[in-house]
Amino acid sequence: MSDDPLFDTAVALVLAHEGGLHDDPRDPGGLTHWGFALRENPDLTAAALRAMTRAEAEARYRTRWWDRYPWRRLPRPVALKLFDLAVPIGPANAIRALQRACRAAGRAVAEDGKLGDATIGTAASLPPDLLLAALKSELAGHFRSIVATEPHKARFLAGWLARAYG
Repeated sequence: MSDDPLFDTAVALVLAHEGGLHDDPRDPGGLTHWGFALRENPDLTAAALRAMTRAEAEARYRTRWWDRYPWRRLPRPVALKLFDLAVPIGPANAIRALQRACRAAGRAVAEDGKLGDATIGTAASLPPDLLLAALKSELAGHFRSIVATEPHKARFLAGWLARAYG
């Protein structure tokens, strides 16, 4: 446990979804442990990635994902969903989904993939339940778009949608 209860909840959600070690040759992420793909983490070796403990993964999420973005300034349910989905689609794509969700909920904001004051203020001005519903829809749309352009990834769609809507 850290000194930040929101982070603790967010990282527990991510780790529940990401699970442990995966090395599916059909998965474009390749060797992945706790949501960290070897090909996207050049500072890790395959052996180091395989040996990564849950505590090490939590620390890595804290420094490389949580502390780099102002997730905690968002309404709690939105922060949790956005952080969770930033792992498989990247922070910029997740933030763009939030920006589209704000527009869908009636408040337009630039779709620039940056979690700045304008996006945070707009998100905070919306009813959290309304924004969360719109965000889930936008995230699901992102996954459907991936499958539309890369049909070989259709085998992952059900899991992605469950995560987006969950």
